[in-house]
Amino acid sequence: MDPEALRKYSALHPRPAGLSLQYGTAGFRSKAEQLDHIVFRMGLLAALRSKAVTATIGIMVTASHNPEEDNGVKLVDPLGEMLHPSWEEYATQLANAEEQELQETITEICQKAAVNLHKDASVFIGRDTRPSSKKLSQSVIDGIRVLGGQYHDYGLVTTPQLHYMVCCQNTQGQYGKATLEGYYAKLSKAFMELIKQSHCSGESQRHLKVDCANGIGALKLSEMKPYFPQELLIHIYNDGTKEKLNHLCGADFVKVQQKPPGGLDMKPNERCCSFDGDADRIVYYYKDAAGHFHLIDGDKIATLISIFLKELLAKVNQNFKMAVVQTAYANGNSTRYLQETLKVPVHCVKTGVKHLHHKAQEFDVGVYFEANGHGTVLFSKGAETKIRQLVKEEKDDEKREAAKMLENMIDLINQTVGDAVSDMLVIEAVLALKGLSVQQWDALYTDLPNRLLKVQVADRRVIDTTDAERRALTPLGLQEEIDALVKKYKLSRAFVRPSGTEDVVRIYAEADTQENADALAHEVSLAVFHLAGGKGAPPQP
Repeated sequence: MDPEALRKYSALHPRPAGLSLQYGTAGFRSKAEQLDHIVFRMGLLAALRSKAVTATIGIMVTASHNPEEDNGVKLVDPLGEMLHPSWEEYATQLANAEEQELQETITEICQKAAVNLHKDASVFIGRDTRPSSKKLSQSVIDGIRVLGGQYHDYGLVTTPQLHYMVCCQNTQGQYGKATLEGYYAKLSKAFMELIKQSHCSGESQRHLKVDCANGIGALKLSEMKPYFPQELLIHIYNDGTKEKLNHLCGADFVKVQQKPPGGLDMKPNERCCSFDGDADRIVYYYKDAAGHFHLIDGDKIATLISIFLKELLAKVNQNFKMAVVQTAYANGNSTRYLQETLKVPVHCVKTGVKHLHHKAQEFDVGVYFEANGHGTVLFSKGAETKIRQLVKEEKDDEKREAAKMLENMIDLINQTVGDAVSDMLVIEAVLALKGLSVQQWDALYTDLPNRLLKVQVADRRVIDTTDAERRALTPLGLQEEIDALVKKYKLSRAFVRPSGTEDVVRIYAEADTQENADALAHEVSLAVFHLAGGKGAPPQP
């Protein structure tokens, strides 16, 4: 490490006095003008992580579904997974170190994590379409260079595309080619092979309207259009040429507001979907003949994919273990449908993609989606090897055909992370193969009415939870109060959990009617306000 170069470059990316940020599930996020020193230092950290694991590391400049004036940065580990939790601490430590302590902090990280600074470093960089992203990714490069690292700048890519590139690179091309063309070719080939196996008489042409949140998804989806078969007609809306990123559009807006995005005109019974700002989440929706809006969120996406995979797994008859992983936010009726009707095991984990991903790795086939539309399917190495072997060697036609479909699903799904483009193609293929309309898909089960609220508190740490965040341990008496309130309503449940980023407590309630769900959520919010140190005026109904 050249101390002089570190001093020189660090002075070009000074840390604003008093600013302290924490690396969380989404990496660092803040107003773009506060991030220059952070991304420079994450360039340093990516080089250190690369030296530590002797592999290529990814670094993505994006703030996903946040407003356009925000930005953020997150690191990608060698197999396209999220940064290892032990390194999240190093990220926070390095980001908040005083200028004069920078070299000392790097030395300390090297000692703790057994990093050999003489090793090579290799980093892949990607960025979204925010006005601030290009300059910030230049600062990342400064950080990598200071520690003598090599880098490849992919420029404008979706977050899942960068995860994919990193995985391809570190599996020596086994996962695919680490280029955009490689990504488009792999996904489109698997999609076409799947569609080819559809014997059902569905619509010969499949129209889909896609709201790209005025983000990177629009650029990459239009680049991919030439790779799609003629049967699939994608119509892109909110392509970023007129409006601001994520403004009144995108998956997060549609899910939270429960209404269609601006900039997309919906006719009755048309299939529509929305990506978020960096294209790692997707939700579907439609308007019925009476003009009512119907949202199809991550829970229903997981259910559709599970139905399809369960049928195929039954046909290949290999005793593969399949499960669905959800969080406490999953609608109670989705859990009921999966467990009771589909007879698929469901596991509930703490909120946050890393918890879902980790749990899903325990099964031969692990399906996970958050209600917000972020999710994917993981296949174990053993299951994948066996499926590919059956395609080659199985004599029974039906078994071989089912194995072939599973093989194409494995290639179509981006197993590194939730990917709106890949998930969209999976959904389109399954609907075509099952001959299902968007209405029939929606009718699998009816969501229980629910309500999300938040209460401002002086200190969110007074709330401690257990049982995958479904029960509160502290403050004393809160859980007993919630239990008593839940008993008043039919088909009801409620839970509270501290926000990961601000001093608020999030409340979720569901019940047999919207009126009851609203009433329960309000009563629970009052209990939180009084028992957990609420700030300001008590919540109003």
